[in-house]
Amino acid sequence: MRNIICKNTLILLLIILSSLAASGQLYEWRGPGRTGIYNEKGLMKKWPDGGPNLHWTFENSGFGYSSPTVTNDAIYITGRKGSEDVLTALTLDGKKKWEVVYGKAWTTNHDGSRCTPTVSNNNIFVISGSGDIACIGSDGKIKWTKNHFSLYESKPLMFGISESPLVVDNMVIASPGGKKASMVAFNTADGKVIWEAEPIESEPQYVSPKLIEYAGKKMIITVMGTYIFAVNSKDGKIIWKIDYPKINAAAGKIMKNHAGTPVFRDGYILIANGYSWVTLKLKLSADGNSADIVWENRNFDPQLGGVVLLGNYIYGTNHMSQPTDSWVCVDWTTGKTMWTNKWKGRGSVISADGMLILFEERNGTVALANPDPAKLDIVSEFKITKGEGPFWAHPVISNGKLYIRHGEALMVYQVR
Repeated sequence: MRNIICKNTLILLLIILSSLAASGQLYEWRGPGRTGIYNEKGLMKKWPDGGPNLHWTFENSGFGYSSPTVTNDAIYITGRKGSEDVLTALTLDGKKKWEVVYGKAWTTNHDGSRCTPTVSNNNIFVISGSGDIACIGSDGKIKWTKNHFSLYESKPLMFGISESPLVVDNMVIASPGGKKASMVAFNTADGKVIWEAEPIESEPQYVSPKLIEYAGKKMIITVMGTYIFAVNSKDGKIIWKIDYPKINAAAGKIMKNHAGTPVFRDGYILIANGYSWVTLKLKLSADGNSADIVWENRNFDPQLGGVVLLGNYIYGTNHMSQPTDSWVCVDWTTGKTMWTNKWKGRGSVISADGMLILFEERNGTVALANPDPAKLDIVSEFKITKGEGPFWAHPVISNGKLYIRHGEALMVYQVR
């Protein structure tokens, strides 16, 4: 009897610990660490003809370009319905749990929602297209909300707000830009301001910031109209900044529509954006208080689709750099372009189980490819048939399933 009681106690303890671990897990834009690399195993290395099995479809999320966020027990997706942005919660088998309006949508110049929800400690954080940042409980009730663009006398750019909020410790980070604060940390519990990073007289952009840990510091790396910069997450102090247009000016290219989340590995940072902006690899100093350029690549400018760093190679697409609308592989160490390849059109890229998943933005073709520094090696492909508008949402992989969002439709495919 005593052994049975001990065994049952142990099982209960394991369940509690598992629950606590799940509740403390962070789910966010482009997966773990915002890398675009998903920790999945046992996935198919080749898809059936016509694509993997369509597991289920949900077609009432509201119009959007954002990706779904998949947790251990729910799926969260934003969308525009009329003039409002809504957050919808689904069960893992695609049944609607609830829907809540969380802010004013952006209704001009590609009017779909762009914010991918960030989930931490059973709270969901979102930013509407017009700047309403909200904390929503897992029951669909809004805990707090405020418009950080109004608070800091800034305004969204021509395509509205695309930032997915960053959660760091007990803070949620947003980037109003403008003349009062470049970046702000709100308390996740009540929305009170914890710190404000000094203004850098720079307009906001479409970048979802990146958290890195280096030299004993937690730094938030992002790009605004004028600067690439790092903020200390402890106190909001700007650690270093680099004049991006000044570096880029050699080619005379000054259009500022930055959307790429930085990439980080072992003290090095990759900054890559569309509109022919120069791609930079930066090296942090030993104390993390400065950053220097390691290399420049002026023929690699991924616009909206992100990049992945696998092994020693970076994979993404060109926007305006020649050859335009091409898929590209760049050497991480040297910055040398290994190859460019025309396939459909430019698009987004993620990785899981050692493979690349490509989603081109014009016709909605999804492909499975081997990462290869010698060539674009596509193994399988299929075309999305549901939804409307540009194919801008990045794919997501979770528990052997591939999530593809197009307009109001969310499609889920079995890939394990």
